[in-house]
Amino acid sequence: MTKNVVERIDDLVKIKTILVSVSDKSGLGAFIPGLLGINPDITILSTGGTYSKIKEILGPDAQNSLKQVSDYTGQPETQGGLVKTLDFKIYLGLLTETYNPAHQDDLKRTHALPIDMVVVNLYPFAQTIARKNITVENARGNIDIGGPTMIRAAAKNFIRVAPVVDPKSYDSILAVLKAKEGALGLKDRYSLASKAFEHTARYDRAIADYLAGFSKKDVQSCYKTGE
Repeated sequence: MTKNVVERIDDLVKIKTILVSVSDKSGLGAFIPGLLGINPDITILSTGGTYSKIKEILGPDAQNSLKQVSDYTGQPETQGGLVKTLDFKIYLGLLTETYNPAHQDDLKRTHALPIDMVVVNLYPFAQTIARKNITVENARGNIDIGGPTMIRAAAKNFIRVAPVVDPKSYDSILAVLKAKEGALGLKDRYSLASKAFEHTARYDRAIADYLAGFSKKDVQSCYKTGE
């Protein structure tokens, strides 16, 4: 397999399409209107409870900017929301490179948008396992799959995409966007990518440490097995 080597990029990338899916919704009330205040033409893709929260924040203006991920991909969420963002159209949008003609052809073929920013924070695994009487099954249900995958894809493609994992960074991101007329520079995206990989590393470490603390017998006690 040949590795794809990128030699040409844009320093400044204007934020036109963002995907927002967060467990911690703090700060969205200022961040989302702030983004649209800088660029009213931004398209926001979102899911589940985050979509509902942003719709509430934007009110009547939501119809101009906000779109369900399921409407964008053409695939409904599975029951219980287990599969929401794991879709080719999403990851093409995250991983596509500006000066790669094959990628641009794929975008046209699938009617996909290049996604410029991902705003994601993960299921509260550490908070869940800190509670009393939590079973392995309770913990398993709070292992996020789509979130880390989106974060990693966006962080890998820092040459074009900005991964945002911490609500505390919203104000500084808005300040940079205002100063750069709605764009983020390579240094900005690279810094965010470093923080994103640190975020997913801590998340995976918490899961690994938790699962290592249980024996096979402990796990089997959570379930009935089929005959």
